[in-house]
Amino acid sequence: MTRWLEEVRQNGNPDMTIMLIGNKCDLDARRQVSFEEGERFAKDNNLIFMETSAKTSFNVEEAFLETSKLIFANIDKGVYDLSSEKSGIRVGNESYQVSSGD
Repeated sequence: MTRWLEEVRQNGNPDMTIMLIGNKCDLDARRQVSFEEGERFAKDNNLIFMETSAKTSFNVEEAFLETSKLIFANIDKGVYDLSSEKSGIRVGNESYQVSSGD
């Protein structure tokens, strides 16, 4: 499990927020990683950890909200240089036009 994390950290922004998702928590009988194992790995590697279920939508929205809150807190603290595209964050409102198909 650590190889993907090493690759992300090697190729990404060193200040990026990373979330480890344990999916399909509704299938407890087929579980391959315990909640405790996932939580411990996340804690040891400074990751956010949540379990979700796409089938029941358990924690799906919360996963996005939690990540967004941490990114916003880092923006507020000045961790990211928002003037640089390397931050991966674009600030501002953009107007998107949706075609009605007519």
